[in-house]
Amino acid sequence: MDEVRDEAGLAARKKALRAQMMAARERAHGEYGGKAGEALAALAAAALGEARGRTVSGFHSYGSEIDCLPLLAAMADAGWGTCLPVVVRPREPLVFRRWRPGEPTEPGRWDIPVPRADAETVDPDILLVPLLAFDRSGYRLGYGGGFYDRTLDRLRRLKPVLAVGIAYSAQEVEAVPRGDNDEPVDLVLTEKGPVRLARQEAPPAGS
Repeated sequence: MDEVRDEAGLAARKKALRAQMMAARERAHGEYGGKAGEALAALAAAALGEARGRTVSGFHSYGSEIDCLPLLAAMADAGWGTCLPVVVRPREPLVFRRWRPGEPTEPGRWDIPVPRADAETVDPDILLVPLLAFDRSGYRLGYGGGFYDRTLDRLRRLKPVLAVGIAYSAQEVEAVPRGDNDEPVDLVLTEKGPVRLARQEAPPAGS
C-alpha cells in the first residue's frame, strides 16, 4: 500500500511540475523563437566533438520545444550519421531510422514527421533528447510516456551512449521528481550554452 501511495505521489508531483514547466517553456519560446535553434547549431562542434563514424539522433520539435533540426543539419554536414526516433508501440523503446535533414518524411504518432518505413534502422551513439524540465543531477521531466527512459535503458545495456537534453535555460529546476526507472541525461544544451551537471559527465560515445 505504501508503494502504491508513493507512486501516486510521484505521479502527482510530476503532473504539477509538467504544467508549471510547460508554461515556462512557452514563455522562453516566445522570447527566443527560432534563434534558440540556431544557437544550438553553433554549439554542436565544441560540445559534442568530431563525428568519427558516429550517429546522432535528433527530433522534430513539438509545440514550444527548441527546434534542433539546425543542430542536426550542422552535424550531418560535419560528417555525422543522423537519424530520428519513431514510436512503434506504447510502452516500448523508440526505434531510430536513418534520416538527413531535407529527406522525405511521413506522419508518425501525434502527426510528428518520421523517416519513411523503408529507412535503415540504427542505434545512435548520441541522442538529442527533448524535455520539459531538468536539474543539475541530469534528471529530466518528459511528457510521461517513458519512451526515452526505456530507450536509454536499452541502449546503455548495449554500448556507451551520450544523452543530451535540449532545453531553454528557463527549464532548469532545483530537483526533478524521479523514480527508479527514470534515466538521466549526460549533458544539457541550452540557448546559452552547455550546462555542467553535478553528476559525473560521461565522455562522448566512442571517445
